[in-house]
Amino acid sequence: MSNSFGVLYRITTFGESHGEGVGVVIDGCPAGIQLDLNAIQYELNRRRPGQSRITTQRKESDEFQLLSGHVNAKTTGAPLCFWVKNRNARSRDYDHIATKFRPSHADYTYFAKYGTRDYRGGGRASARETVARVIGGAVAKQLLAQHFPMQIRAWVHSIHQLKMRNMPQNHNLHTPYMEAVKCPDEELAEAMFRLIDRVRKEGNSVGGTIMCQIEGVPAGWGEPIYDKLHAKLGYAMLGINAVKAFELGSGFQGTEMMGAEHNDIFYQEEGRIRTHTNHSGGIQGGITNGEAIYFRVGFKPTSTLMRDQPSVDTEGNAVIVKGKGRHDPCVVPRAVPIVEAMAAICLADAWLLHKARKL
Repeated sequence: MSNSFGVLYRITTFGESHGEGVGVVIDGCPAGIQLDLNAIQYELNRRRPGQSRITTQRKESDEFQLLSGHVNAKTTGAPLCFWVKNRNARSRDYDHIATKFRPSHADYTYFAKYGTRDYRGGGRASARETVARVIGGAVAKQLLAQHFPMQIRAWVHSIHQLKMRNMPQNHNLHTPYMEAVKCPDEELAEAMFRLIDRVRKEGNSVGGTIMCQIEGVPAGWGEPIYDKLHAKLGYAMLGINAVKAFELGSGFQGTEMMGAEHNDIFYQEEGRIRTHTNHSGGIQGGITNGEAIYFRVGFKPTSTLMRDQPSVDTEGNAVIVKGKGRHDPCVVPRAVPIVEAMAAICLADAWLLHKARKL
């Protein structure tokens, strides 16, 4: 089972949704980084369940323990180990699917691969594992911020067919609806909230997209050919639970443009090479060009529905899977800090690899 991500800045996650807890080991974080533990907790709070009625009502504080790799809040270069205890697991909620495969979940595929599975909330396949990724990303953000004026911002771009038309002018979430949905458009956020709430009451689910924009990345980061930065970003995003799509820059819309329209023309501004447009999404040839990186991530509707669904059991017999438990009717709002975290991990790794290329 693959549980690690990154080359020089590398995270290894462990734990299950309904086990004792989840954690992460961060290897390769340089020594001397001043850790803001409150900032790490802030990122976890953004992902935490039970924030509103449109999220799972599992109550977890997600308070972490830092077990190794630091002295006086500074990294030592040794592995950092974080631990988050599960405090509100209700494994009995999953007894009814101990031998049944939930539609569109990883139940069957894990069973086909390993001959067994942790049916309690999906085990390692649960989005509970992303707690560890958010911690790894929170540390990566601090590593980057102490060397570059970099900003990594993600937001909900669409829910079902409700979609933002333009890039936001600011990212302030100043209403309860905007905060709950993580969308920086006041009117649209309220519509999204009401849609998710209606779908929840119907026992159904809905998906959507998250947009991420990263400013302040210097030119020259990323490895050409097989480890292109946008390929690593896509790999990172597609590894997040429920993600089914990734597009960088102009994405699929760029396929409908002519080359003369799509090319990003260079010019010089105050000694820096810039481009008039940014259809490339800040990456060309797999390497950053100094413009903002932006990409979109697509999430499917949550697989667990609060309604009965036909399926089969481990013997292949036809069964009915009852809709039970505590689940998100839409995973997209809580995935915003996860997208940011994985982007930060990719960039921290890319920076360290870039530094290793020149003496």
